[in-house]
Amino acid sequence: MQCSDEAWWPLRRRVLPQHTDHAGVMWHGAYLAWLEEARVEALAGAGLAYSALSARGLELPVVGLRIDYRRALLHGESVEIRSRVLPRRGVRLPWHSQFIGPVGDVAAEASVDLVLVELSSGPSQRRLLRRLPQDLEQALVILRSGPPDASIQP
Repeated sequence: MQCSDEAWWPLRRRVLPQHTDHAGVMWHGAYLAWLEEARVEALAGAGLAYSALSARGLELPVVGLRIDYRRALLHGESVEIRSRVLPRRGVRLPWHSQFIGPVGDVAAEASVDLVLVELSSGPSQRRLLRRLPQDLEQALVILRSGPPDASIQP
């Protein structure tokens, strides 16, 4: 299944002092937290709370990550993180995200690969799941379609 051009899920944030280094430039680690927040919020927007997965002993750990920085994001700037789910690649659930600066430029792009694991036997007994539960599969279909008010264009 292909993603539509309107399948971007938005998250708006402002670069705060705690996100920056001493020069007022957004610290590279802050991008990771925003990527996770964008995924969790998009999943919730598609009708599945990440906490509901966790309560069942399911987690979606990151197994691959790439961020391409194009320009610095600065203290005080408003940023929109646009994220979308791409078609599955085997057990991998790939996401693509863009960090859009205040003038509409792409300041950074990220690719994140997740897998589904079960932890119900304890954290040291992780089991990779190749088959997704129905509620996660349904949420991915909704995520690939885009938010209900899909007015965002990449």
